[in-house]
Amino acid sequence: MKYLLLVILLYAGICTAAPVVRIKPKDRMPYPEYNLSNYLSTNLHYPNRAREKGIEGRVLLKFIVTETGAITDCRIIKRIGGGCDEEALRVVKQMPPWKPGIQKGKPVRCWFTQPISFKLE
Repeated sequence: MKYLLLVILLYAGICTAAPVVRIKPKDRMPYPEYNLSNYLSTNLHYPNRAREKGIEGRVLLKFIVTETGAITDCRIIKRIGGGCDEEALRVVKQMPPWKPGIQKGKPVRCWFTQPISFKLE
């Protein structure tokens, strides 16, 4: 059960208003109004340093989706180096607005955790 909860928190994000906001069935997590995979694949560029050194892996970012859907307070939680961390942060900071999280029928500020993978082909 602990492992399942960890996976859900890593991939689904954590919604917080002040300390922690628990999402109930009628409430909603924040989400982008566009295809996030397409956005990331179009805007994310593999850094040359990482390519030359053969660096692959997953960068984990945490950010806030505000009541208006703006992305703020971006932080890197897990780094892999080679410029991948900075590139992932750049792309997330430039994301268009999302649909905000909803609690009790009102938009709330929510933390969201987003993994971004870098893989050489």
